[in-house]
Amino acid sequence: MPLPLVAAGLLTGLALIAAVGAQNAYLLRQGLRRQHVGALVTLCAASDVVLIGLAVLGVGAAVQQWPAFLTVARWGGGLFVIGYGLHVGWRAMRPGETLVAGGGRQVSLRRALTTMAALTWLNPHLYLDIIVLGSIANTHGPQGRWWYYAGLVGASVLWFSALGFGSRRLAPLLARPRAWQVLDALIALVMLALGVGLLTGG
Repeated sequence: MPLPLVAAGLLTGLALIAAVGAQNAYLLRQGLRRQHVGALVTLCAASDVVLIGLAVLGVGAAVQQWPAFLTVARWGGGLFVIGYGLHVGWRAMRPGETLVAGGGRQVSLRRALTTMAALTWLNPHLYLDIIVLGSIANTHGPQGRWWYYAGLVGASVLWFSALGFGSRRLAPLLARPRAWQVLDALIALVMLALGVGLLTGG
């Protein structure tokens, strides 16, 4: 039956996507600033659509056969995330650079998309999750795997849309610069922890 497979894919996708990570942290911050939210949500969801689709087709097996790919992604992603974490931490220590929800210095669309693409595609954990999802999907047979895939895609679109567009409801809590400092400090800690974890293989 298609519906149970779609539901299973949806729940599995939400369980993996709805976690504290560099990609989600950046989308949350841009959502609070109300800058390029639609484009960033589209990029995140489209990345999942493409990567999960390739995994369902069996490309994930090729990644498993080339461990060097994950090594490159681990080091590239780790260094990038640490660098971004240091940047956010520096911003948190400088009150004059804090932002108000819905305003602040405008980040260009190109820069926002480039940053999000790096946080997404240089994350080796993403590829490991994709391989797992592709393997699970293929256990449901030639037809069932695509219903499961539909659930996974639905989870991705639902989560990123809720995070990006729903974050503006938190704006009243971040009306004071001090609140932004705390948020930036937390994001910096998350980024640094993730980056160190990637470099050390954690």
